[in-house]
Amino acid sequence: MAIPKASQALSRFTVLDLTRVRSGPTCVRQLADWGANVIKIEQPPDESGGESMGGPRENPDFQNLHRNKRSMTLNLKSKEGRAAFLKMVKKADVVVENFRPDVKRRLKIDYKDLKKINPRIVYGSISGFGQDGPYESRPGFDQIAQGMGGLMSITGLPGQGPVRVGIPVADLTAGLFCAMGILTALLEREKSKKGQHISTSLLQAQIFMLDFQAARWLIGKDVPKQAGNDHPTSIPTGVFKTTDGYINIATTGGAIWERFAKALGAEAMLNNPDYATAKSRSANRKALNEEIGTYTPHKSSAEWIEIMNNAGVPCGPIYNIDQVFADPQVKHLGIAQSVKKRDKSTMQVVGQPIIMSRTKSKIAAPPPEMGQHTNEVLKEFGFSAKEIAALHKAKAV
Repeated sequence: MAIPKASQALSRFTVLDLTRVRSGPTCVRQLADWGANVIKIEQPPDESGGESMGGPRENPDFQNLHRNKRSMTLNLKSKEGRAAFLKMVKKADVVVENFRPDVKRRLKIDYKDLKKINPRIVYGSISGFGQDGPYESRPGFDQIAQGMGGLMSITGLPGQGPVRVGIPVADLTAGLFCAMGILTALLEREKSKKGQHISTSLLQAQIFMLDFQAARWLIGKDVPKQAGNDHPTSIPTGVFKTTDGYINIATTGGAIWERFAKALGAEAMLNNPDYATAKSRSANRKALNEEIGTYTPHKSSAEWIEIMNNAGVPCGPIYNIDQVFADPQVKHLGIAQSVKKRDKSTMQVVGQPIIMSRTKSKIAAPPPEMGQHTNEVLKEFGFSAKEIAALHKAKAV
């Protein structure tokens, strides 16, 4: 059976995917969407029919995460299953896992075990807090990382108390960073001919994503606080009421500030010494925002968006999710992509946000059924019909 190819960019690489839930599948989705031969290895279902990848297969989250992959079952806890996995590792390029560090050691499938079999293997690991250290055995969860990584202390309205971000940002970014590390290792391998172990964690990813907020502390010893909808440093930037809803307006630098005040019809603000400099506008942000709020309710969101953008002032709507995908620019970008399901019906998932001029990415295949490709994959890896039958008899697949 021909393997559906999402792209030609990574089509020469074979990936054994041991991941589950979100951070690991996010990493592997990047590789799958760019054409890698991704084989999702799942624990055979128990008698209750439990899922090993996180959540029911039919839910939207699962469908979006696991496209462009094939699935096989393999019991890594069994002698026969582990032996079959090691045979597959000999031919693979990449292994990705997001077990707790002690789990893969107990299964004897960590990097030091696999590199003995295939020195070229690139092994990607995602954990909650790192592969070693005082918290290595703790289970990881996105919201825990958001809290420990400082994000919840700077999210929300001033004085509101900690607020989580509305997406699993630590999970997602850890997955993306792991994918970046794997691609970097594959590039380096072309010269060294050797694989290596790439590891990241939800905590590391979350701290990295603090970016300038982290730098404010590390370099300036300033502990950032909650700023709500106001930008921490560029004022006025925030959410403003209109006749029919709310809009975002962002001003940075003196020139945009002047264009903004004129477009708002509030030239008098340019003569107010409290707003004369970026520093003074920041110090007087509450009064400035209140004054702006006396102007914006007199026009609709669409009117202000057109006025401000025509004046060269960044301004945009605040959408619900359904409105996001109805926007003409979003439609033009084509990030919502269609794929045919096994029953021939069509569904849409979120495509890649990167556009390549030659080796484009597409949604080539819907998420697989559990174990849908077990025999097919084993045959590709050199297992004979007799060996495949023996694995089934031993309940290793």
